Amino acid sequence: MSTRIFVSRIAGLTVLDPLGDRVGLVRDVVVSFTGRNPRAIGLVIEVPGKKRVFLPMTRVTSIDPAALISTGLVNMRRFEQRATETLVLAEMFERRVTVNDPDGSFEAVVEDIAIARNARRDWILTKVFVRQSGQAQSSTSRAVSRLIRRRPGTTSLVDLDQVQGLRRQSGAQSAERLLETYEDLRVADLAEVIHDLNPKRRAEVAAALDDSRLADILEELPEEDQIEIIGGLERGRAADVLEAMEPDDAADLLADLPPEQAEHLLQLMAPDDAAPLRRLMTYEENTAGGMMTSEPVILGPDATIAEALAMIRREELAPTLASAVFVCRPPLETPTGRFIGLVHAQRLLREPPNTSVGMAVDQTVEAIPVDANLEEVTRTLATYDLVVLPVVDENGYLLGAVSVDDVLDHILPDDWREGRHDVRNASSVNRSGGGLR
Repeated sequence: MSTRIFVSRIAGLTVLDPLGDRVGLVRDVVVSFTGRNPRAIGLVIEVPGKKRVFLPMTRVTSIDPAALISTGLVNMRRFEQRATETLVLAEMFERRVTVNDPDGSFEAVVEDIAIARNARRDWILTKVFVRQSGQAQSSTSRAVSRLIRRRPGTTSLVDLDQVQGLRRQSGAQSAERLLETYEDLRVADLAEVIHDLNPKRRAEVAAALDDSRLADILEELPEEDQIEIIGGLERGRAADVLEAMEPDDAADLLADLPPEQAEHLLQLMAPDDAAPLRRLMTYEENTAGGMMTSEPVILGPDATIAEALAMIRREELAPTLASAVFVCRPPLETPTGRFIGLVHAQRLLREPPNTSVGMAVDQTVEAIPVDANLEEVTRTLATYDLVVLPVVDENGYLLGAVSVDDVLDHILPDDWREGRHDVRNASSVNRSGGGLR
């Protein structure tokens, strides 16, 4: 048996071809429990474009601390996990198991898996690094552990055949290590990882995320995943997550839920947060009202350019909404007073800081009515090269804003999120031998 390699050391390694050119990054190890010995049959690697594809272990020529070398032949079809396959990082790390030790059995949590190549050149699971569970920990030590990423409890390196429960997890499983592995991903890419998990693991990841992060991820997930995750949360937390979402996305999600469930969640929300969602849910889906957000950046005409720049500088603001400031008469929360006009971010950068925003309004941009259809909204954005449009009622009061990303969500196919990383003309991969079918 060759030198052991721990999966945690492989995760994040750069994958190179024989010429030394970068192929991608290792994101996970795929194992199969079919047959006599559990085997690592391949890697999930992230290639340019954030695509996650399958690299058979038969195409791995060497692994060292700096990089992993492959034969250079990579099938670019999007990775899809099979029923007989298990992902080590996503599913096996932090799995609760029973270790049968000569001195007595004990409960433990999986921290790492070791693999090694045998005489037949198969990569076999050989060792499990576990941390004994069930030990008490103070709130102070828990906080320190999170900061330095060390966990309490006695650790052991045991043989694979000493471990029971490794193949499947029946109870709850932590997702902390999984999220640490993917902490460098953007929200949309992490959403794709979560989409690829099984429902049980998705629920565990959702439970591990804070409300704001989960809200961001829900906005990037397909409708079915959104409904599944929000339905699996405790009702009070589900309401908190909806409050943290963009109003238009939260309203769309509520509209997809059974009416009784949606109403119950709205009642649990703060009245100031629930009111805009109720209003958004009254508009037809493919109209300006059905697509708009009720929280664009709004200022009165006497506000200064400096104040406007401070508003659009906020980190939590979406780039599309940060592209313009909407100038209105009081009140300055939707529905506002009469809409005066908008000021583009570029114009804000060209004006003296003490100038009023009312003096910098772009008079050429006209608001669209709340009942404007999708075609009219799309045509207006395209004709005038805009990324955001004001939406007003029949009296000229600002109700919200439609951004180009809202329109794209409506004109792209319903399953665009699921298929965005598929590559045309890709052959399928034979997992067992690594060849092309």
